[in-house]
Amino acid sequence: MKGIFPVERFQNVETPFYYYNADLLRETLNVIRTEAGKYNKFCVHYAIKANANPKILGIIRESGLGVDCVSGWEIEAAIQAGFPASKIVFAGVGKTDKEINLALDHDIFCFNVESVPELEVINQLAAGKNKIARVAFRINPDVGAHTHANITTGLAENKFGISMQDMDKVIDRALEMNHVKFVGLHFHIGSQILDMGDFIALCNRVNELQEKLYARQIIVEHINVGGGLGIDYAHPNRQSIPDFAEYFATYHKHLKLRPQQTLHFELGRSVVGQCGSLITRVIYVKQGTNKQFAIVDAGMTDLIRPALYQAYHKIENISSEEPVETYDVVGPICESSDVFGKAIDLNRTHRGDFLAIRSAGAYGEIMASGYNCRPLPKGYTSDELR
Repeated sequence: MKGIFPVERFQNVETPFYYYNADLLRETLNVIRTEAGKYNKFCVHYAIKANANPKILGIIRESGLGVDCVSGWEIEAAIQAGFPASKIVFAGVGKTDKEINLALDHDIFCFNVESVPELEVINQLAAGKNKIARVAFRINPDVGAHTHANITTGLAENKFGISMQDMDKVIDRALEMNHVKFVGLHFHIGSQILDMGDFIALCNRVNELQEKLYARQIIVEHINVGGGLGIDYAHPNRQSIPDFAEYFATYHKHLKLRPQQTLHFELGRSVVGQCGSLITRVIYVKQGTNKQFAIVDAGMTDLIRPALYQAYHKIENISSEEPVETYDVVGPICESSDVFGKAIDLNRTHRGDFLAIRSAGAYGEIMASGYNCRPLPKGYTSDELR
C-alpha cells in the first residue's frame, strides 16, 4: 500500500520539495490533545527543532500546544508564529548571552538549565534587567534508551544535563540567587524511542529523585520528561499516528506526581514526522554491473538522515503502477554517502517519475544545507496544493 498524493498538482512544482499533509498533522494534534487531556495537568510542548516551517508552526500553534526551543532563533520563530511567550521553554546545552537576553526580554515560561555556569550567567543577566528568570534543572538520569547511539541523551557519558549526584548542590546554589526562581526538573533520554520500558525506567528514576527532594521538604512545581516517542518509519501508511494513548498512560501509571505538580512533555518527531514527505524526481535510471540505480534530484543536502544516521525511510514511486523492480535510490551530491536506500523495491521507474521519501516531516527540511551550492528545498502543505 502506497501513500496518496496529488501527483497532478506536483507537475508544476520544482523538485525536490517537502510536501506536508496538513490534514494528517491536524488529526495527529487532535489525538495528542485528546489523550493528554485525559490526565490532570499534562502540558504538551512541540519541540520546534523537528520542523520550523512557518506553515507547520501555524497549524501547531492553532492546536494550543506550547513550544520547546533550543536556540534564540527558534524562540524568534515561535514568537513570529504566534506562540505566547508564557508557553515557551528554552532548552539547550550552550545558550549564549544574546539568546538568554532575548528569552528574558520576552519573559518566557522557563529556562531548562544544564550547568552551574549557565545558571550563574542567567542570574547575572536577569539581574541586569531587574528580572527573575524561572529555571528548571535538566538532570541527566543515566537512563539508556533503545535507539541510535547518536540520538540517546540520557546517559552519564552524554554532554547533556546535570549529574544526579550534583542535583542537591545545584538546587542549593539556585536558592541563594536573587534573580532566578527554581520551578522544576527537566529530563530527556533520547529520540525515536518505541519501547515504553525506556519511559518506565525514566519514571522510576524521577520518582527516586523526587523522594530525595521530598525528604528536604522540596516539591517542585513542574516535572518535564522531555519527548522521545518514535514513529513507524517502515509502515507510514499503516501507522500514520503514533500510539499517544499508551505513551501518556505510561507516565500516568508509573510517575508519582504530587497533586500540585504539572507534567510537561516536549514532543517533536511524533507530532510532525509522518505528515511530511520529500518529493523528488528521477533524473536517470542507470544500469550498473550488478544493480540498477534510480538517480534523483534530491540529495543528502535535502534529507541528511540516511547519510548521517543510516536512517531508513520508505520510498515509493507515486507515478508508476508497473511491476516492481529493485533499485538503489541515490542523489546527485558528490559524496558516496548520498544514498537514500539500497535494494529498494519500486514500481518500474522511468526518467521524470515522482518518488516520495516518506516519514520526512521531522529532521528533514530543518536540517537541509547548501552544500554543492544547492538551494534549500521549499515546503508546501496540502492546503496549498489541493
